[in-house]
Amino acid sequence: MERILSKQNAKVKAWAKLATKKGRTEQKTYLLDGWHLVQEAVKAGAKFHAVMATAEQMEAHLPDVPHGVPAFEISKEVAVHIAGTKAPQGIFAEVTLPEKTFDPSYVHDGLWLFLDAIQDPGNVGTLIRTADAAGFKGVVLGQDTADAYAPKTLRAMQGSNFHLEVLQGDLNQWIDAFAENSLPVYGSELNEEAKPYQEIQGLSAGALIVGNEGQGLNPELAAKTTANLYIPILGSAESLNVAVAGGILMFRLSLGN
Repeated sequence: MERILSKQNAKVKAWAKLATKKGRTEQKTYLLDGWHLVQEAVKAGAKFHAVMATAEQMEAHLPDVPHGVPAFEISKEVAVHIAGTKAPQGIFAEVTLPEKTFDPSYVHDGLWLFLDAIQDPGNVGTLIRTADAAGFKGVVLGQDTADAYAPKTLRAMQGSNFHLEVLQGDLNQWIDAFAENSLPVYGSELNEEAKPYQEIQGLSAGALIVGNEGQGLNPELAAKTTANLYIPILGSAESLNVAVAGGILMFRLSLGN
């Protein structure tokens, strides 16, 4: 097993570049930080390129890593450099970046979440994790939505990207395809004239769209929905965080009454 102690090592520089979308695109891989995420990748049968860990983490977890995956023992300083955080757990994996394509016209069942220009990676990750918890089949990231494989998104997803479909797509095409398949698509609006979310029954198939943190749902998309839903604000807060609002609506659609 190779030991790497310097931040100037070529492999370390390559792993650190995976914090950027450009680096992930060029190398066609992304970085998992922490044993929970690495373990979820193992369970999902992800393609591993390397496992990197401090001596303590290597001793604890190397036996659970698929046989034949290149393993590198790294110093704590290198771990901090790769993670970009002050106190990483000390174990990482480089895995193949998914390049999924999916024709929405083939969707005939299950619930889907569409993300319209959600810019904060933490919100994107939390929404995907909540979709997983609510039993959704997949999430489609529309234009200007934060990258699903950015470090902050991955930390917020907590491995849910291995449990459901996470795709990039044109939300106009997805809405049109759902309409052609007679599947409802609900939007979310901070507008008291929209339909109160409590009036919606649970669904076995369909979609929910949530929009940008500041601007809300794109009007062009909002005009195409089956209905746009409103969550009444009972206190003095001006609005709900998009991930909180999305969670309320997702569980409403999945559980119904």
